[in-house]
Amino acid sequence: MNELPVVVIGAGPVGLAAAAELVERGFDPLVLERGAQAGSDVAAWHHVRLFSPWSELVAPAAGRLLETTGWTRPDGEAYPTGADWAGRYLRPLAEALGDRVRFGAEVIGVARRGRDRVVDSGRDDEPFTVHVHAADGAEQRIAARAVIDASGTWSTPNPLGGEGLPAVGERASAERIAYRVPNLGDEAVRARYSGKHVVVAGSGHSALTALVALSGLAKDGTRISWVLRRGAVGDTFGGGEADQLPARGALGLRARDAVESGLVTVVTGFRTEAVERDTEGRLTLVSSGGQRIEQVDEVVTLSGFRPDLTWLSEIRLELDPTLQAPVALAPLIDPNVHSCGTVYPHGAKELAHPEKDFYLAGMKSYGRAPTFLAMTGYEQVRSIAAQLAGDHEAAARVELRMAETGVCGGAGLFDEPDDAPATGGCCAAPEPEVLTLSAPSAAVR
Repeated sequence: MNELPVVVIGAGPVGLAAAAELVERGFDPLVLERGAQAGSDVAAWHHVRLFSPWSELVAPAAGRLLETTGWTRPDGEAYPTGADWAGRYLRPLAEALGDRVRFGAEVIGVARRGRDRVVDSGRDDEPFTVHVHAADGAEQRIAARAVIDASGTWSTPNPLGGEGLPAVGERASAERIAYRVPNLGDEAVRARYSGKHVVVAGSGHSALTALVALSGLAKDGTRISWVLRRGAVGDTFGGGEADQLPARGALGLRARDAVESGLVTVVTGFRTEAVERDTEGRLTLVSSGGQRIEQVDEVVTLSGFRPDLTWLSEIRLELDPTLQAPVALAPLIDPNVHSCGTVYPHGAKELAHPEKDFYLAGMKSYGRAPTFLAMTGYEQVRSIAAQLAGDHEAAARVELRMAETGVCGGAGLFDEPDDAPATGGCCAAPEPEVLTLSAPSAAVR
């Protein structure tokens, strides 16, 4: 089995970082990417500027690999867009990895060779079989000694419906509902929202980004309604000038200014139950409490993402029933418990499953938790690569120092009033254990 590759699923920031770590450890990784280029999902939000600088966006092992190719490291203090991140870092990294990255390869299943999930006998002695649908329509089977699923969650956004399932009428109105931050630099997209009544649903940073962008259309007659499931705006705008990620704090301040200037109408305590259409095709959103938002032209739903686990049905995963994250990681990131974005040190140990040598990494490892940052994923795959190499000391030597401000009040707290007593969480937790870093951290959204 040692002659087989470690298969990495997804050629995004964390998947490519995993490949770079594996190369340094002497492994032969194989990255499978269903898109036509590295960072295909990042390219889909190419117009959005990240709130972390370049100094926090380049994975340590990836940077070392790129430096051998003559790559020029971007200005560490500059803030790239998604297009910059993909074009100036992810694609050169994929080129540096060469034929270790395979594009147009969609993974449709993972299993143990000759075993379904029920069979115990000889399970750990068999390699994984990765089922792949190639761009030319052919199906392939790739044997692997280990699998790191860094496929992310971009393809599975949460619905508008307040119950976690699509609202009644949501699917029928799909042509008027977007689940990504609109690119208003595109004339056709700008025309779609200009002069219209637009509802933005969500309380995270993507929602704030959309509010700021759409408020720039106010001069064209665009009306914006901001729908929040939580009972009050509370700390939705984040840490402001105190935010440890300054660009993130500035985003919150700009969104707050848009609301306070009257460009945005805030509707709180609204969980969408139904989407109705009138004879002209305009929408009415109806909440579970009977509230109605009428004469809506467009809806931008930015309520987070969830992992697609359907093609892992034959892998023995141990997932938290609430977050769908690994059970040891879930308590560290649960927004029902944590009132801030602190993430305690975690690596291969917390990401392990009953299926030996199978790991979820990156955004997918967080399940439905909303506070993932790229540097989390970079540290995860460093630890996983060390664990696979048998370097257990290095695998356990993980430290994550995350910016705490600006991400307080996770999705699980949307019904809490501003003066509700704290129910625990990172702000009142004991000091995290200080461990030694083997490499500098990288961070971003």
